[in-house]
Amino acid sequence: MLRQKPLCIELFAGRFGWGRGAVAAGYRVVGFDLIHESYHGDVPAGCELVLQDVLTLHGSQFKNASLILASPPCQKYSYMAMPWERSKLIAEQVHRSKTELRSLNRLFQICFHIQQQANRNSDHYIPLVVENVIGAQPWVGKAVTHFGSYYLWGDVPTLLPSTEIDGDNRHSLKGATFGWFNDHKRKGVTIRKSDRISYSWSSSKERKETSARTAEIPFNLAAYIAWWHFPEGRKYGKRPNHIAGTRWRVPLVCIGHIPHLGAL
Repeated sequence: MLRQKPLCIELFAGRFGWGRGAVAAGYRVVGFDLIHESYHGDVPAGCELVLQDVLTLHGSQFKNASLILASPPCQKYSYMAMPWERSKLIAEQVHRSKTELRSLNRLFQICFHIQQQANRNSDHYIPLVVENVIGAQPWVGKAVTHFGSYYLWGDVPTLLPSTEIDGDNRHSLKGATFGWFNDHKRKGVTIRKSDRISYSWSSSKERKETSARTAEIPFNLAAYIAWWHFPEGRKYGKRPNHIAGTRWRVPLVCIGHIPHLGAL
């Protein structure tokens, strides 16, 4: 009888950036999100999507999972990190209000609450990795490390893969954004220089699509972390044969870092 693949849970699935890498590393993936927009694309092979508010989940549902991966929304953190007067004003208001602060961090903190609930009901440790932006650090605590502009909390390997994939820069730092621009150039669509800076093109759908692409977890990062946490058969320093084209560095140790968990 074939053994069932280990289960990976992806919270705030969106375009399944985490899920694609986890499937390549040998997992089956169940993703949760409030809504699946057209610009999120099709649900990838090997992944399942459940439309449910993450705030309504209880970690005991995932007691049989092997890994939890999450990318909670980052728009508010990013906006308050901007040097604009309105951004600074909003940040000051949040600092002064405990209610506003709890509301701001609620989706980030729920990831760790779900992990804790899952581990209390499981016979094995279930690791969690949460990704967000640099602007989240003043509000939730310092990240363990970062992969380009992707900041990581939780059970993160100390060494990460290269930010390039065989010279292709689409999945490094700004690769997803400029990959979108290059695709549209090849299709004959004119992108103004100002669009590269302000994202001010007229179509709201295009703006949302590009934002989603930019926020998507790079494949080599997702595959590496999923492989590192694979429950059995992992060989130190050897990349999985079925994940091709990725430059790997030898991982040393996994660090668990849990931000301060206030009341939700």
